[in-house]
Amino acid sequence: MAFDFTRREFLKMMGVGAASTAFSECFTKGVRSARQPLYIGTYTNGASEGIYFANMDTASGALELKGVTKGISNPSFLAVDRQQRFLYAVSETPEFEGEPGGSVHAYAIDSGTGNLRHLNARSSRGGGPCHLTVDAQGRNVLVANYSGGNVAVLPIQSDGSLLPASDVAQHEGSSITKRQQGPHAHSVTLDAAGRFAFVADLGLDKVMIYRFDGAEGQLTPGNPPWAQVRSGAGPRHFAFHPDGTRAYVINELDSTLTAFTYDPSSGRLTESQTLSTLPDGFTGDNYPADVHVAASGRYVYGSNRGHDSIVVFAIDPETGALTTVQHQSVEGKWPRNFALDPTGQFLLVANQNSDTVVVFAIDADTGKLTPTGQVLEVPTPVCLRFMPPHS
Repeated sequence: MAFDFTRREFLKMMGVGAASTAFSECFTKGVRSARQPLYIGTYTNGASEGIYFANMDTASGALELKGVTKGISNPSFLAVDRQQRFLYAVSETPEFEGEPGGSVHAYAIDSGTGNLRHLNARSSRGGGPCHLTVDAQGRNVLVANYSGGNVAVLPIQSDGSLLPASDVAQHEGSSITKRQQGPHAHSVTLDAAGRFAFVADLGLDKVMIYRFDGAEGQLTPGNPPWAQVRSGAGPRHFAFHPDGTRAYVINELDSTLTAFTYDPSSGRLTESQTLSTLPDGFTGDNYPADVHVAASGRYVYGSNRGHDSIVVFAIDPETGALTTVQHQSVEGKWPRNFALDPTGQFLLVANQNSDTVVVFAIDADTGKLTPTGQVLEVPTPVCLRFMPPHS
């Protein structure tokens, strides 16, 4: 059965509440229901039992916890393939199968319930796996290993399970602070075309640039091989602008955000601006963690751990210049990662040290955030992952 009317028309016919109650799946022509599935990665060295699963009501932002997938230690970062069939999670452990380093776990997603079924796990080929991404074709998982100082490529089989790493790119070098005595790969991000991979290395003060061959699962140094940020900045997470010509990295050690222009033909990043993520006068310790760009391309958001806020920057549509709009309290402690919901109405924050996921409404005209009052209690949440747009 096909549906030819839009989601807006459907909600008007049924009423938002009725639609929210009656439907939990997406319609066949890509019209989304009033509920969005959300997966929550955690650290399991306390009360957490693994990867939590919730539904979000897109009318109110309310979150309903549905269950937890147990049997994985410290699933601190998650990724879902664009076909919405498989979820991949890092496992930050001292060793895997008797060898030093962490692992990556593969799960099949039940399309009816959202429940996860474990497929297999493979070595991440380095210590402290902390971030991963799936290429657009669903052929490879790329994982950044923080303490290992490298990035690895793990091919995906047709059933979603993982093969051993097809390539490992090891970083070398250091920078000026105590936390920068060696390389610390903190995130790996692909450009829209899947031709280049960008690895923010906190230890080197560089965003490493690789050409990526998805068919062979291979990384080769780009030309240029990196983009430099200021010494002692500590680049952590990286995000592209929707137009594909701009990018941003949030810097953990000096509480800044660096904006770049991007040349998709060469992979070159050119710094255009660096701004503080903090309000004037703040003197405490602070460690930014995550960065995301609104689908509208009008705003950049970053999380501040210490100041415990989300910083909002407006993007000039002509010049790309950033201006600070707001510092919104996260109403919790230590905001690790956060997520923009697929409808663009809400921003959700994982407050690691207060065991909460807090929901904020986004003003489409200003980018500013307002607390909705919706709070979900989850032990040690550190990663929030909605389903990506279906391809």
